[in-house]
Amino acid sequence: MNTRQVTMQGNPLNLTGNLISTGEKAPDFTVADNGLAPKTLNDFLGKKIVVSTVPSLDTPVCDMEVRKFNEMATDFGDDVVVLTVSMDLPFAQARWCGAADIKNVVTLSDYAGASFGEAY
Repeated sequence: MNTRQVTMQGNPLNLTGNLISTGEKAPDFTVADNGLAPKTLNDFLGKKIVVSTVPSLDTPVCDMEVRKFNEMATDFGDDVVVLTVSMDLPFAQARWCGAADIKNVVTLSDYAGASFGEAY
């Protein structure tokens, strides 16, 4: 359990895992891509990585966030990859990306083991 105080609407929350500090090496994780293939941080070596996390793509705020990253990513260049990690099933992510015309963000699912959630 972390020792730093995290609150939601002023109420303390207990979190598992460890909070990351600025300058620390990003911890590895294993998530699933939209085809159920495992993906790790090492799969994106050589690129600058922007990571966004959302509970579910099928919520209004999360939908808006990923659409905005998709739009912004067109200006990032080929050396940058934008990853969005959610707990949605990979099939739901693929459906949502198709319906939202998301082409510049890689959606990854943490459904199988919460590896990303534990690491971050």
